[in-house]
Amino acid sequence: MNRKPTATTASGVTSSSSVFGAPCWVSLMTRDLHAAQDFYGAVLGWEFRPARLGKEFSVAVADGKPVAGIGALATALQVAVAWTPYFAVQDADQTAARIRERSGTVAVGPVGFVVGRGALAADRDGAVFGIWEGQLLSGWETWRAATPAWLRLQTRDAFEAAIFYGEVFDWASGRPGSCDVEYEEEEVVLRSAGHVVARLSSGALEAAPDPAIRPRWEVHFPVRDVDACVSVAQQHGGTVVQYDPGVQATLRDPDGGLFTVTTRTLTE
Repeated sequence: MNRKPTATTASGVTSSSSVFGAPCWVSLMTRDLHAAQDFYGAVLGWEFRPARLGKEFSVAVADGKPVAGIGALATALQVAVAWTPYFAVQDADQTAARIRERSGTVAVGPVGFVVGRGALAADRDGAVFGIWEGQLLSGWETWRAATPAWLRLQTRDAFEAAIFYGEVFDWASGRPGSCDVEYEEEEVVLRSAGHVVARLSSGALEAAPDPAIRPRWEVHFPVRDVDACVSVAQQHGGTVVQYDPGVQATLRDPDGGLFTVTTRTLTE
C-alpha cells in the first residue's frame, strides 16, 4: 500500500494533498539535457541545480528562485519533447483511473520517485499534462505567487475541457483545497486560493498539421524583453512559431519543445 502524503511534511514542505487540482510545476522532457540547459540559460537567463528526482533532472533557477524542471527523456519512452504542466493530486492511481474512465490516456506511470509519484497523460483532445502526488517543490507558495510560468489550455471547446478536468481533478467541488472555476465569454478561468492559475481557451483544431494550433497546454514565461528573447533563441538554434513584437512570441527550441515568452500576465 502506498503511503499518502499529509498536507505538509515535517520540514514544512507543502504536499499535493493540500492544493489538489492546481498546477504545481512545469517541466521540459528533452533528449539532450545539457544542450537544453545551454539554450534556456541563454534565452531566459536561467541557472540550473540538481533536482531530487535523480541525475537526469535539473531545476531551472532565476534570481535564486525555482522556475521549472528539465529532464532527459529515457530512450525507451516514446514521448515527444514538450513543456508539460503538472497538477497536484491526492492519489495518483485514482486520478489515473479517472482519466481513463473519461476517455483520456495515461501514457506513462504512475511512477514512484523519492519524494512522490507522477504520471504523464493526455485529455480527450490530445493535450498532454502531468499529475503529481507527494511533496511539492520547497518554496512552492513563492513559485505560485511569483508566477514564473503560467498556463493556458488551447483546446477545441474550453467548456467541455473544463468538465473533463473538473471531474478528473475535483475542480469546483467545494472541498477544502480544491480549485474554483469561473466562466467568461470564451474562456474558463481556474483559481486556487484566490489566485488565477490557468486559463482554458476554445479554438484549437484537433487535426491541424501545425502542432502549435492543435489542442495543447501552453507554458508561458513572463519576460521583460520579448524581442531580445526571440533574437537570442534564433542565435542558439531556436525557431519562431508565432510572434507579436514586443508582446509575445511562441518559440520552438532546437529539440522541438514549444514555449511562449510574454509580457502579459495571467490575469490579462
